[in-house]
Amino acid sequence: MTARPILKTLGHRLFQALLVGLAVGTLTFLLARLLPGDMAFRVAAGRYGYDNVTGSAADAVRLELGLDQPALMALGAWLWDLAQFDLGRSLISGEPVIAAIRHQLGHSADLAGSAILLSLLIGPPLGILAGLRPGGVLDRALLPFAAGLRALPQFVLGVLLIVLFAVGLGLLPAAGYGTMEHRLLPAITLALGLAAVSSRVARDATLAVTASPYYAFARTKGLPEGSAFLRHGLRNIGVPVTAYLGVQLVYLIEGVVVVESLFAWPGIGHALVHAIFARDVPMIQGTALVMALGFVLLNALVDLACFGIDPRRRKA
Repeated sequence: MTARPILKTLGHRLFQALLVGLAVGTLTFLLARLLPGDMAFRVAAGRYGYDNVTGSAADAVRLELGLDQPALMALGAWLWDLAQFDLGRSLISGEPVIAAIRHQLGHSADLAGSAILLSLLIGPPLGILAGLRPGGVLDRALLPFAAGLRALPQFVLGVLLIVLFAVGLGLLPAAGYGTMEHRLLPAITLALGLAAVSSRVARDATLAVTASPYYAFARTKGLPEGSAFLRHGLRNIGVPVTAYLGVQLVYLIEGVVVVESLFAWPGIGHALVHAIFARDVPMIQGTALVMALGFVLLNALVDLACFGIDPRRRKA
């Protein structure tokens, strides 16, 4: 009985993944084909460099890749390969797309995981403290601070952090990959936006929990304030914070593309931008598909986490 809601949710997420895969693959193919400029020339430039591209080189690439064939034939071939779990090969390097993505995805997961961890260390604790003292100094300051951070574009926030910590103070490198210092600025850029939202969700959840009848009863029966909060409050606050994390994943995946490009982080978002400039259609499709399916997978994990935190959701 208790497993039925979980299986239903996972089945829904699996169906969603199939629809997302089909939609993302088709849309990215069509949008890449609609980009202005000669696709064969861009691919040749990616292979040989812009200074070495000639009309004959572009024509050779066009003939080799069959770019003069109908677009529907190319899309159908890609969907057939996808059904066989084959994402094709890069038009620039000839490397299998899945191999390139496997390498880049690890760097993106590393950055995204660091950002989520930092946001959870910053946002919910501040929100809980503000909710325990509504109308206090922290509560009044948190709303404009969180709203300002959330409204600030990630590109602007990243540039401000570079100017302050890399250029001004010289404490951290402005871009690159390899050490913990390189990871801090991009992770903080992503984490601050996530923490701005989670702090407000935690604050509102704390207010709702502390005003609830079951929490008042726990205090009335003689539990100390700290014990009442840990046993009856914290877990109930964690449910909406965890659930809203699924909504925030849109912000995270969107931010990965911007932040990785800004900080030259060698992840999947950075690779997507380069693939778009080079008109590397299989790479664009494969990268966008993996990011979309990653979003569905992470939401499924959030659903499972909510089932674990709140036993009421496991009831049939």
